[in-house]
Amino acid sequence: MGVPSYAGATPTNDRREQAVRVKAQIDALDVKMEMASEDYNDANVRYQAVTTRVKKTSQRLAVLQAQQKKLQENLQTRADGMYRQGPLGFLEILFGATSFEEFSTTWDILQGLNEQDALAVTELKKTRAEVTKVGDELKKSQAEAKAERDVMAQRKAAIERQLAERQRMFKGIESEIAALEAAAEAAAARTHTYSPPSSQDYGNPGTEPRSSVVGIAKSKLGSPYRWAAAGPSAFDCSGFTMWVYAQVGVSLPHSSRAQINSGPRVSRANLKPGDLVFFGRGTIHHVGMYVGGGMYIHSPRTGDVVKISSLSRGDYVGACRP
Repeated sequence: MGVPSYAGATPTNDRREQAVRVKAQIDALDVKMEMASEDYNDANVRYQAVTTRVKKTSQRLAVLQAQQKKLQENLQTRADGMYRQGPLGFLEILFGATSFEEFSTTWDILQGLNEQDALAVTELKKTRAEVTKVGDELKKSQAEAKAERDVMAQRKAAIERQLAERQRMFKGIESEIAALEAAAEAAAARTHTYSPPSSQDYGNPGTEPRSSVVGIAKSKLGSPYRWAAAGPSAFDCSGFTMWVYAQVGVSLPHSSRAQINSGPRVSRANLKPGDLVFFGRGTIHHVGMYVGGGMYIHSPRTGDVVKISSLSRGDYVGACRP
């Protein structure tokens, strides 16, 4: 990405000005990519939930079908003895040649059955109806799963396009942009203000903070960011907090927007080490973990690593205590 030369400009200044402009573009792209990544994570959470429902429904359907088969075999055996001389099998007579619904009109056949047979027939009717219902539910769940999978594919493609654009923009001025980012981080660390914009006062939650997770989180300092990753060697933002909390037996969803509902909300003034902190404009798209002293640990963005940053960023939206 070239910049027109002008009188008095030096190559060093020119490259720095170019880096400043490109960094602003990259920062905006990083926000878009962060949101797209969390969109992908949300779609993946929904897909996994639907997939679990499909599996359970399939298992239920298999049980019902086996039960139906057993009932039919038992009734057929019983009927063979009663209608041995008849031209039709029992089930054909009982359920009719056209549809199962005609069962209600075949009470005359039930007259020849004992009470146990009648109960078996009633149970078979109920089971068949449930097989149909569960089968319909399975088809619906499978369609939902496919829709979520298609959404995931679209999100993935969008992220990959943005990653390619980011790499293109970085090309040739990596060191200049790295220097700008390092300077910005250092300035934030020196001058961070711990006073947030006015936000709702949630008071102090009754649950104790899980401060032990901070040490676990710090053990991953320097691990690279990778979108949709949840450890143990690379992470996206919500994958990082999910992995850390999993080490102490706490299950979190792989979504920053969902994680904010994983525990009681915490006012910023009452933050304790281990609390999760959330960021975003319009919608949540980033999460990290408070470590104390107005700082938090997080997996920031593509090209970066797990690190500790100031909590001074302007898009802070809230916190919770899992």
